[in-house]
Amino acid sequence: MTQESDAVAAAIAGELSLMDPAVRASRTETVRLLDPEFTEVGASGRRYTYAETVAELPDHPGSSPTGPRYEPSAIRGVLLAPGLVHLTYTTTFAGHRAHRTSLWRRQPPETTWRMYYHQATPLPPATP
Repeated sequence: MTQESDAVAAAIAGELSLMDPAVRASRTETVRLLDPEFTEVGASGRRYTYAETVAELPDHPGSSPTGPRYEPSAIRGVLLAPGLVHLTYTTTFAGHRAHRTSLWRRQPPETTWRMYYHQATPLPPATP
């Protein structure tokens, strides 16, 4: 694998982990995967800080092992610069779809990739 494909694969693995209900319900795992400077603009338009996300993610939809799960598709990634990966994809969750974009970064001396920014844009219902 190349440096770019390794970086993109690591970011995709982290992204998929953050959709796993067991990870979403664990503050320890959330802290491991989110950059301390993390921010998000959710599909609702609400802006979330790192502290809000760590505190609230266990109670957000998709965090229950018996509830609906995020279903990602068409995940693509590109290494924008050393230590910075941009991902784009679409999710379906409980009948709602959204385009999503994330920035993952790795800052020395860290060896792990962490989500730095995330945004969801809701899509209209699919037409038959």
